[in-house]
Amino acid sequence: MTGNRVCTLFKIEYPIIQAGMVWVSGWRLASAVTNAGGLGMIGAGSMRADLLEEHIVKCKQATNKPFAVNLPLFFSELQQQIDVILKHEVPIIFTSAGSPKAYINQLKAKGSTVVHVVSSSKFALKAQDAGCDAVVAEGFEAGGHNGKEETTTLVLINAIKNTVQLPIIAAGGIATGRQMLACFALGAEGVQVGTRFVCTHEASAHINFKNSIVEAEEGDTLLQMKKIGAVRLLRNPFALAVKEAEERGATSDELHTLLGKYRAKKGMLEGDLKDGELEIGQVSSIIKDIVSASSVVKNIWEEFNQTLASLNKVI
Repeated sequence: MTGNRVCTLFKIEYPIIQAGMVWVSGWRLASAVTNAGGLGMIGAGSMRADLLEEHIVKCKQATNKPFAVNLPLFFSELQQQIDVILKHEVPIIFTSAGSPKAYINQLKAKGSTVVHVVSSSKFALKAQDAGCDAVVAEGFEAGGHNGKEETTTLVLINAIKNTVQLPIIAAGGIATGRQMLACFALGAEGVQVGTRFVCTHEASAHINFKNSIVEAEEGDTLLQMKKIGAVRLLRNPFALAVKEAEERGATSDELHTLLGKYRAKKGMLEGDLKDGELEIGQVSSIIKDIVSASSVVKNIWEEFNQTLASLNKVI
């Protein structure tokens, strides 16, 4: 895409980025998206350092194009993960859930591009000041962990566009070319897509989880656990138990106990639709099939261009 800063920065054909999601986005999904012309991403948030290394090695074997790793900055093995990323000279790193300032020099030590995920213009400015190369503006429609602000994607893009000079990648509620074009109209130069890529053959999500997304309707996701870190979940018995606990005023400790350990793994990777945590975005309600990752990239890009052409005729 000529003149697009995101494509230039990442050396990719289309400004379509696959989100680095826990338990879902391993080397198979990342390499498939990268080979299709977008930017694939390994989600390190559910990986110990040795497993992350395995996925990076396999991704390099599956593609000769640039790919990324998503690095949540709260992870207990963060330094070990960084060491692995530097060892294998991962070209692009997306950081999230924390401040990149303390790690930016390490991450850029071997020439990597660093992008930070933000939920407000304040954090976007901090990312720019820290030396990041771009920001992901993630609205509260997104699945998984969300910002406290609960700002929608369309509002957030506009606010960040008025605040920083960095390339903006829009995220949250994006699964189609029409939605991508709307984000570009507000100043984004790329989109990060999560939920749509969960329902692909290459995603490591359990088939039960994928089918539950296909069956989801409007209103079937809930933004919960605001006391301990807001997260958007697909409605199921566990999510409803959390909702009931929050409505009766449960403490942070009670919510931590209810969440327990490996709840997301149980739901997303192992397919327990009753007691598992099913992190997914609002846009799940319009996804009605499980397809290849390459077809997702192709369909979004084709619809983006078709919609742009249609608008030009109308205007």
